[in-house]
Amino acid sequence: MKKLAFAAIAAAAMMGQAQAADLGVRRVAVPAAIAAPVFNWTGFYAGLNVGVGIANTNFSVLAPGFPGSGSGLVGGAQIGYNHQINNFVIGVEGDLGYFGVSRSAVVGGATVNWKTTWDASLRARAGVAIDRTLLYVTGGVAFADLTLRQTPAGGATVSGSQTRVGWTLGAGIEHALTQNWTVRAEYLYANYGSKIIRSNNGGVTDPVSLQEHKVRIGVNYLFSTGPSAVVARY
Repeated sequence: MKKLAFAAIAAAAMMGQAQAADLGVRRVAVPAAIAAPVFNWTGFYAGLNVGVGIANTNFSVLAPGFPGSGSGLVGGAQIGYNHQINNFVIGVEGDLGYFGVSRSAVVGGATVNWKTTWDASLRARAGVAIDRTLLYVTGGVAFADLTLRQTPAGGATVSGSQTRVGWTLGAGIEHALTQNWTVRAEYLYANYGSKIIRSNNGGVTDPVSLQEHKVRIGVNYLFSTGPSAVVARY
């Protein structure tokens, strides 16, 4: 009887240890994937820009001693639309702004002045998006004004102005600070060819060339950044 009782107690103890061992195993939670939204450039946007512009003409060749180049402040606004396909971004943008370059000199006793006051463009954009950073090139049609004024000593002022149409090319980089706000830096070159300027007294000049360079920074507000992709990050 003692042997049977001892065997029963030993069996019960072994079963208790087995159950305790089972209860002691802790389940380890599997870390869940964290879904992080990837920035998407698709959508309409609008913004402002400011920078420095350089205008080049051939006035120094047409009238020796007369300045043919000048620099000044540029600034304005832009509006556009982007569409992203995988990492590629295409779009269209239009801008209009102030282009403040003016030069003057005394030539042959007369005070001569030329200036540009505004420019605009309608351009296509294409680039590669690296998440929140966009590298792009741009090009299209450009518009600008050019005015020539001459005041002879003791005489009446003669002036002529025209709106030029040309082409423009450039490149830039844009970065999204938030889901809706971006900053950018870009360079644009515009060429308006050579054309005569007709004055208010019926006179004409030799063909006058005009090219522009702009380096500017800007800020944009994206009204919609489109459907955001989701990437699982662990």
